[in-house]
Amino acid sequence: MTDTLTILRPDDWHLHLRDGAMLEAVLPETARHFARAIVMPNLVPPVVTGEDAAAYRERILKANPGRGTFEPLMTLYLTEETDPEDVAAAHASGLVKAVKLYPAGATTNSASGVRDFDKVRGVLDKMAEIGLPLCVHGEVVAAEVDIFDREKVFIETVLDPIRQKTPGLRVVMEHITTQDGVEYARSVETGLGATITTHHLVINRNHILVGGIRPHYYCLPVAKREEHRRALVEAATSGDRRFFLGTDSAPHPDGAKESACGCAGCFTATNTLSILAEVFEAEGRLDALESFTSRNGPAFYGLPVNEATITLRKGAPVSYPAKIETADGPVTVFDPQMPLHWSVEA
Repeated sequence: MTDTLTILRPDDWHLHLRDGAMLEAVLPETARHFARAIVMPNLVPPVVTGEDAAAYRERILKANPGRGTFEPLMTLYLTEETDPEDVAAAHASGLVKAVKLYPAGATTNSASGVRDFDKVRGVLDKMAEIGLPLCVHGEVVAAEVDIFDREKVFIETVLDPIRQKTPGLRVVMEHITTQDGVEYARSVETGLGATITTHHLVINRNHILVGGIRPHYYCLPVAKREEHRRALVEAATSGDRRFFLGTDSAPHPDGAKESACGCAGCFTATNTLSILAEVFEAEGRLDALESFTSRNGPAFYGLPVNEATITLRKGAPVSYPAKIETADGPVTVFDPQMPLHWSVEA
């Protein structure tokens, strides 16, 4: 039996670092194991211009002194006022690696997102021209659509039409949660990728609702039925180059999670690699872990793989802190509800 696994140092292709005191507290949890991360731009106010992205990047780097090498890969928040030329200039400088599409109202800090997709057509055309990926939060927000169907309807009514109207646009379907998402990603040979989170590989909707409301398992897109979780596990462990890790690790203080209107998000940066090793081992696919965490993402984004490696070692169950203390209050670390036998030697 394998009890030691060495892989190329992973990257996280979907990460929330927040800002200020929260940034300073949670950044080490990612930098400990990951070399790079696509950093989400949904701050308040959002990161909408190249100048905003440059300033945010400096704050991230300042929050990580003496903690090894970590490269934040910056994104811009797509609004109906986004300037195509500013996007092109930020990409040409090497600063911005993607633009993020939030349908307005879909998730945390998405109020500035897109309502009328025709108003961003010029930006999408420019992105297709220069090869800059569009990362999409793939949910519709119409009140008449059931929350568990939002991803499926988004693919049919928004994503596919966008791709048909803008040939050549490179798209990342972020944090897919359904078999529909898996099948759509597999229906396209090139130019379409999909990230899968750690928590969606572990939980289904029962974890949120059975035995009482469990706010620390509430996320958006919300976890779906077990059949969809199984489809995600199969995709992630398949080695298919179209699927790669994007944790969507999203810190919120406990007070904001454990409230009458709790925030959406699971904080998984601390223990993601141990959880993934358990999931992949259970499928008999530890050999595919490196593809999912370290190779497929760089290939999609046109970046080199990391030269450094990390080693995972199997042994007695690993202990992780239940919470990360921050100046804004404690943040609960995702509990996978299973023993984690794989430790990380970064």
